Parts: sequence; structure tokens; C-alpha cells
Amino acid sequence: MQRRPILGALALAACAFAAPVHAQAWPTKPLRIVVPYPPGGSSDIIARALSGPLGEALGQNVIVENRAGANGNTGSDAVAKSNDGHTLLLCDVGALAISPSVYTQLPFDPSKDLRGVTMLAYSPHLLVVHPSVAANNLQELVALSRKEKLNFAVTAIGSAPHLAGVAVEKATKAEWQYIPYKGGSQAIGDTVAGQTQVLMNGMLATLPQVQAGKLKVLGVSKATRVPLLPSVPTLAEQGVKGFESGTWQGVLVPAAMPEAAVARLATELQRIIRTPAVQERLVSQGAEVRTMSPAEIGAFFESERKRWAGVVAQGGVKVD
Repeated sequence: MQRRPILGALALAACAFAAPVHAQAWPTKPLRIVVPYPPGGSSDIIARALSGPLGEALGQNVIVENRAGANGNTGSDAVAKSNDGHTLLLCDVGALAISPSVYTQLPFDPSKDLRGVTMLAYSPHLLVVHPSVAANNLQELVALSRKEKLNFAVTAIGSAPHLAGVAVEKATKAEWQYIPYKGGSQAIGDTVAGQTQVLMNGMLATLPQVQAGKLKVLGVSKATRVPLLPSVPTLAEQGVKGFESGTWQGVLVPAAMPEAAVARLATELQRIIRTPAVQERLVSQGAEVRTMSPAEIGAFFESERKRWAGVVAQGGVKVD
């Protein structure tokens, strides 16, 4: 007669232990980090720096997948609609915040379909030109743009570097023609080749070309000068008062991702990005490690969305 109560107690005890064990079992298969741009850009560099250490920490392989298109929206849409619980998005969070203002028919809602895990790094934009361009500062570039045709390479229509270029153009009354690409690496490549003359892009991906003498830097879009380029003035110093822009690499996941998985990811990613090997690699190329909690990313996203909506409207930047 006593066997049933004993068995019942054992069953309840098993259930009590099953929930935490199941929660800790995540991940149960390899993870996929989707970078919604071509290889070689800032997000791709960071994703590949993190994938190995993250795989070791979680006990699963971590695969980086480049899924470019529509200024990052193709890959972001795929992540937003994934339901396997093992797909992450590593992108320029600021650029993602701009998309709802630029694209009239965005197939997903970043604010509702994605949730932030952590911010990872900030990289200011560098204003660079092909070495053949006869300008050594912003003022000379503006004057030259009114006399000669200058092609301004942008990672995509409506991207953060594009809108930064629009903001500088409006503030200085410069005149240049925007040439869209599918990502930062392609825009850099064509500017190095001289097919385009002007470029604004994240320092992390652009600095190596400056250091190699293949691009000439005229300004940095940060509030203060950067230690790696101490002689290069900020754009604010050169007349664009209060101007600051850049790329903010962060990780987002589908909104339905369990809280425990998000918390574990945030903890591991913030730990890895601050390890000496990873941090030194990024800092040596001009990126700053800056982390944010999921709540802070949400607030940042909304702030950037409102900030750049005005630039989009002023520049008439719309994509159907």
C-alpha cells in the first residue's frame, strides 16, 4: 500500500530536477551566426573572431553564414523568422534601426520580431578618399566636389555610412554621387581601385587600407580623435558641429528565444569580447569594445531609429 505514495514522490522529484537540467542543456546542436553582409566587413570580422571561443564555451560548433542582400535586411529577416532556437544575428544594430525609415515594405519588424542579446563593439566611420583625390581635409574635399564629379561609395542605400555621407553633404553643401554596393568590403575594394573616389565606412574594416597607403583618410566621425590616428581631425573639428556616427556591432535573436538562452549568450559573448586576444585584435584596428544589456540595446535601437529618421526624410532616402 505504501508503494504508490513512494513512486509518486519519486516522480515529483524527477520533474523538479528535469526543468533546470533541460534549461541548461541548451544549445543542443550547432549554432549559426548570420552576418547579413558579404565577407570582410566589420560584422564579419567580429563574428569570425567570436565563433571559435563561443563554440568552446557552449560545447557546440558555431558556424558563420554570410547572407547579404537589401542592406542587411535579407539575413535579418531570415533570423527573425527562424524558429530553431540556435540562430543568431550579428549586424550593425544602428543600420538595422534605420531600415524601417528607409524601406517602405520591410518584410519584418525589427522592434517586434528580434530582441537584443548584447552590444559588442563600436567603430567610428572614417572619411577616406582614393590617394589620387586632390584633397587633404574636409574643406578641400567639399570645394573639389563642386568642381569635379566625385563618386561616393556606400555599403547600401539607406545604410549607416550612406546616411552619414548625406548628413555631411547637407551640412557642408558638398556635391557627390552615391554609388551603392552590397556591403562594406565591396565599397572599400572599388574605392581602393579608384572606381569610386570617396567613402565613409567603419574604421575596423577600413583602417588596414589606410595603413597600407591604399586609401587617404580625411576625417573621423567620432567626438574625439582616435589614438590610432592622432593627427586626423574629427569631422566636428572640420566644421560639422556635433557630428558623430559609426557602426555598432551587436547580437540579436528571434523574439521567441527563451530567456535562459538569451542570458547565457549575453554572459558568454560579453566575456569573450573582453578576453585579451579578441579585445587586442579589435582595438588594434580601431574598434572599441562596448557592451550593452538586452534592455540597453532596446533603448539604443529606438534612439537611433528616431535620430536617423530625420536624416532619411531630409535626404529623401526611400527604397520600395
